[in-house]
Amino acid sequence: PPPRPRPAKQPKGALPTVFQHIDRHVEEYVSVLADAVSIPSVSSDAARRPACRDMVAFYRRMMDDLGVQNEIRELGKHLCRGQEIDLPPVILGRYGSDPTKPTICAYGHLDVQPAAKEDGWATDPFTLTWVAKSAEDDTRAGYGDFPSGGKLHGRGATDDKGPVLSWLFIIEAYQKLKEPFPVNLLFLVECMEESHSQGLEPVVLKEFATGGAICVADNNWLGVRQPCVQYGLRGINYFLLEVSGPSKDLHSGRFGGSVHEPMVDLVKLLASLVDSKGNILVPGVMDSVAPLTDAERKLYDGIDFPLDGHRQACGVKRLLHEPDLGKSLMHIWRYPALSIHGIEGAHSGPGAKTVIPGKVIGKFSIRLVPDQKPEEITALVRKHLEGVFATLGSANDMEVSTDGEGAPAFGGNPEDRNFLAAARANECVYGVVPDFVRSGGSIPVALTMQDTGRSVVLLPVGRNDDGHHGQNEKIDLNNFICGIKLLAAYVTEFALSVAPLPAPVPQTQARPRKGCARFMSGFKCECGDC
Repeated sequence: PPPRPRPAKQPKGALPTVFQHIDRHVEEYVSVLADAVSIPSVSSDAARRPACRDMVAFYRRMMDDLGVQNEIRELGKHLCRGQEIDLPPVILGRYGSDPTKPTICAYGHLDVQPAAKEDGWATDPFTLTWVAKSAEDDTRAGYGDFPSGGKLHGRGATDDKGPVLSWLFIIEAYQKLKEPFPVNLLFLVECMEESHSQGLEPVVLKEFATGGAICVADNNWLGVRQPCVQYGLRGINYFLLEVSGPSKDLHSGRFGGSVHEPMVDLVKLLASLVDSKGNILVPGVMDSVAPLTDAERKLYDGIDFPLDGHRQACGVKRLLHEPDLGKSLMHIWRYPALSIHGIEGAHSGPGAKTVIPGKVIGKFSIRLVPDQKPEEITALVRKHLEGVFATLGSANDMEVSTDGEGAPAFGGNPEDRNFLAAARANECVYGVVPDFVRSGGSIPVALTMQDTGRSVVLLPVGRNDDGHHGQNEKIDLNNFICGIKLLAAYVTEFALSVAPLPAPVPQTQARPRKGCARFMSGFKCECGDC
């Protein structure tokens, strides 16, 4: 077993024996994770949709073996790159129905981002590979007194196959120890999270409306040495910017200089969106961002987020807002960010290819913050690009579209018992009080979950340098094993908590919802107490 990172707070109930059981079965858990990683469940690739179904079947077999009642819910069809295909099904599960126990709704996803060895991976992305790390390696990485135990590299290891498997690992541990499970569990496991959770909203609203608190074991720590509990997320709008002209690709020697080239127009359009300092150039996008108050500015004081560690995790020489910690965090959490992701249709392989593409598609996204509505941001972006394109005098055609409807930002209440149970679980496993933080990432379905009126806690397992969505994604062995313990401690702490949750009140107001500033939800407040 990996070494205990810190002296932990005394575990309660059956947790000491559960933790010992987990430590005795490390190789078994890693083996199951390796099997899961080997299934290339890339939801954005129509050719790999069968693998998504294979991944759903894999998880469902594990549920069957543990006696977790489950069913498959088909979600219908959708368009994927112009092709109508089936959406991957959702797994609904229930473990326990004791009316004397509280119920926790567990959410996770089994799909992953695209990955290929030629993208820059050091190993095969769909083969889980353990890489040993020394104490000196961990020190250089800024891990403090929490060693890595080595790194498990593979697509989905941290996002989100490792964490979602951990729910089943803790059920198995309690069963083998013949200990009563502390809570009832409702499962909702999807395979389209990386593609905007299409088709999931009505299922969430129906199934989670009958449960209790909701736990999302996804995302990652703010840094690399301090665990955290997350109460807020940015939203997202993802855009496709298509420029087309010639009916086919052209030879640059025969046609270059005589036609309006789509790639030239596209580069100019993309350059009009954001500058090299990260400032969004689309008029109106920043107008809906709430002004920064002195009280909010003070909330960033004392957060454990070493910028040198963040710089190392990024692999860059200098950060945009270094050395200002508060400003750096604000630009990850409370301000929108526009990122350009790639160009489809252009030559990207090795070697020279002297071709003029007939059609190119630029891909970019805007991470949204509270009070920004996806439909309003889409309208502003479309108006801006149409205006810039008109000034080019090009004979080409331009089309702006979005990949999905977009997702607003999310904010929760870190003072209810769901969040407190998550905090105490971190103390039990890691021996420290976790930071309460927001995240710059997006989990679109989290906002839908909140619409059920339930408390939604985000309980990260991996570190900030795990490489979500990037090359060489990994989860440290210690984080993986301690993450299993974390979920066991969380359900125990939730069951032992005595303060009742507020009665669920389904949301009926239009988004964005209002929240109290003292909970740092980030939404404009009209409660009169702030």
